[in-house]
Amino acid sequence: QLQLVESGGGLVQPGGSLRLSCAASGFTFDYYTIGWFRQAPGKEREGVSCISSRSISTKYADSVKGRFTISRDNAKNTVYLQMNSLKPEDTAVYYCAADRAMSTTAMCGIKRRDDAPYWGQGTQVTVSS
Repeated sequence: QLQLVESGGGLVQPGGSLRLSCAASGFTFDYYTIGWFRQAPGKEREGVSCISSRSISTKYADSVKGRFTISRDNAKNTVYLQMNSLKPEDTAVYYCAADRAMSTTAMCGIKRRDDAPYWGQGTQVTVSS
C-alpha cells in the first residue's frame, strides 16, 4: 500500500527554522517526482517546492526562494524541506505528494488534490510570536 507520511511541523517564532520530512512506502520511490504543498485556511493550495526523481531538477515558489531547500534521500525513501527565516505567512498545513510522470514545474503548478495521485495527510506549521 502506497503511503506518504509528513512529519516535523510545529510552532516556531518568526525567523526560526523547521525541517519537514516526507517518508514514503509501498512504491519505487526513486522513480517519482515529489512535491511539497501548503494550504492556509481560506486560501488555494500552493506548490512550495518540488524535486525530480534523481534530484536533478528542483523548483521553488517565489515566496520561499532563498529560504527553503528541498532535498531527498532515495536510500531512506524520504524527502526533506528545510525551512529557514520563517514568516507568519508561511503558516499552513504542509503536504507532500508524489507523481511518476510530472516534471517539477508541472508538479508545483497543480492546484487540486486530484491532480496528483498520492498525498500525505499533512503537517501543521505555525509561525507566530
